[in-house]
Amino acid sequence: MTSTTTTTLPVGVTPGTWAVETSHSRAGFSVRHAGIAKVHGTVAITGGEIVIGDTIEASSVVATLDPATVDTGAEQRDGHLKSADFFEVETYPTWEFRSTAVRADGEDFAIDGELTIRGTTRPVTLKTTFEGAATDPFGASRLGATATVEISRKDFGLTWNAALETGGVLVGDKITITLDIEAVAQA
Repeated sequence: MTSTTTTTLPVGVTPGTWAVETSHSRAGFSVRHAGIAKVHGTVAITGGEIVIGDTIEASSVVATLDPATVDTGAEQRDGHLKSADFFEVETYPTWEFRSTAVRADGEDFAIDGELTIRGTTRPVTLKTTFEGAATDPFGASRLGATATVEISRKDFGLTWNAALETGGVLVGDKITITLDIEAVAQA
């Protein structure tokens, strides 16, 4: 006998299609630099869709990002990140996340899926916190969520580095990605 878990939807969330509102959503990342500090940056979320089923487990997520929009606050570094040493944006202009399962994880959620960066797809799990649901002054239903994941950049073919005189390397391997998402229910 197989047991199927079903988790009810959070208060204020209804089944249906919800579009990620890119102007109110953000993808940020951080990576260790020179072994002593972290560099933070953003990449624009260019689209996304959350399909909410009658239960959490019957839901799905798709999101796209544009690596050509990378912004770390340093123009020269951003140019290097867009080059063939890193994101190779002319050949790989889009990153994508596509869920394979959504499930409860304590009071939060886990979204299993496939992340594609620079033409390489790897399984990842986004630890996701539901931030709430509201109706805006114009009558639109909105929901918010924050998702985080740590990846190895080498798993996605991002292997460029430089040795430091003091030992170690310039760019760390582990990247923490944080997504702050706001989505609007579609009619």
